[in-house]
Amino acid sequence: MASRWCAGVTLLAVLIGGVPASRPAVNQELSGVFNELWRLDGSRMTPGVDYNISVQGRAGFVSQGSHVVQDRAARPLFSNVNESKMRNITTVSRFMKLLDNYERSIGVMEQVTANELTEISLFLDAVLETDVMKRAHTYLVSKGQSNSNLRLFKSQLHLIWFHLYRRQRNGGLDSCGFEHVFVGEMKSGTEIVGFHNWIQFYLQEKNQQLDYKGYKSRDHDLPDQDDHVLNLQFSWHSVVKPVGSTFIGTSPEFDLALFTILFLMSTERSSTVLVNIDQCQMELVVIRHGRSLGTAYPKLLSSNGRHVGRHS
Repeated sequence: MASRWCAGVTLLAVLIGGVPASRPAVNQELSGVFNELWRLDGSRMTPGVDYNISVQGRAGFVSQGSHVVQDRAARPLFSNVNESKMRNITTVSRFMKLLDNYERSIGVMEQVTANELTEISLFLDAVLETDVMKRAHTYLVSKGQSNSNLRLFKSQLHLIWFHLYRRQRNGGLDSCGFEHVFVGEMKSGTEIVGFHNWIQFYLQEKNQQLDYKGYKSRDHDLPDQDDHVLNLQFSWHSVVKPVGSTFIGTSPEFDLALFTILFLMSTERSSTVLVNIDQCQMELVVIRHGRSLGTAYPKLLSSNGRHVGRHS
């Protein structure tokens, strides 16, 4: 089966208070740019070749904060991941070095060492050398949202993704966009927030810190092993995330470029755009935290081209 961008219909609206009453028109310009990024993503892993996933059973409803869940997946989601290839992709290997730099609990102040700052700088250097981020940079410069100078663009990326801020009002500098989106955080020990990255998912599952519970989808839009986005349920450090969404196989630079463009193309605190990428239609959501990223994630609407002729 040909690789597909996505499968299932996301239920993340449950977590943010429901779906808007009227759906916006498809943003054709951003759809075009994001499909360019997709085609340029030479570091994307290939399903069935670089990794295998087993989607297994459909997860049931679980209320937020509940620790009781019926496990519909007896086996891990990932198997046979080509870690050698991952280590040989510069952006991926440098990305993985960042994943243990953060305190999981919201409210616990982050302590950033000189070595960690170096790791961030080296990661951004690698990202800026990719065709994906070069195209994103060119687009943002053409829109007047970024400076053509690479040093200044790197500083802009650092401010968006790695600038520390207070996620908990009465705490210290405990969070940043990168940690929230790519690593995941824990709120009051009872709620998983963020955590939208497949590499972190795989590594945590491999280390037995994460337990995949099953996929989330509608009856007529079932996922399979070739999909590049999955809506799923899992527990992390024994805390359940009722509904999550993660890209599968995409490179760190693709995710970073996609959400950076969305962040910079709007000044609203919360922005949602409707786009078509490959065979999928989705809403992409970005929420700001001042001049930095608060969160970013996809809300999958349809897959396998079912949206063609309806909302395109």
